[in-house]
Amino acid sequence: MQEINQYLAATLRQLRNDRGWSLDRAAGECGVSKAMLGQIERGESSPTVATLWKIAAGFDTSLSTFLEPSPIEQGGITVRSADAVRQRPAADQMLIAPLFPFDARYGFELFELTLLPGYERLSEPHSRGVVEHVMVVRGEMALLVQGVWQRLGEGQAVRFAADQPHGYRNLGAEPVVFHNLIYYPPGSARQSR
Repeated sequence: MQEINQYLAATLRQLRNDRGWSLDRAAGECGVSKAMLGQIERGESSPTVATLWKIAAGFDTSLSTFLEPSPIEQGGITVRSADAVRQRPAADQMLIAPLFPFDARYGFELFELTLLPGYERLSEPHSRGVVEHVMVVRGEMALLVQGVWQRLGEGQAVRFAADQPHGYRNLGAEPVVFHNLIYYPPGSARQSR
């Protein structure tokens, strides 16, 4: 967890410096308090996934930017193992494996997400045009889309516009595992990175 916090701290500090933003400006852009941003930059706080999303949106970057650097391709091939990259980057009950962090050449990031029993997360809308693809690998979950909770079991998949409120809920007594591919439309700021 300490290594994750240090990477998050360094990345946040670097993005803020690159833009020439004060902590006050960053807090205003992200909708996260100046005190919380300062704690994150010093590696003193493990924010929730919801807070990480707010920060990513405020800096107009992907969530995976704050989790780890992009993997190195060798000969046009990138091989990843969820077990090797799975982490608990926040103070809540979600494990995240950034299988393929955002890469502007492809326009998406792909996560394996694990929701522990009883976990529920409501997500604020992402930027205009962002689309999520959710595919359940193990367990049963509910997905909030267009104001309605939909049950999803193993092998089921949903694609939806993520520029509206949405959410994820573990319905069982065991962890639920799903893949989440988040697509960013051409021309968005993320795509130009």
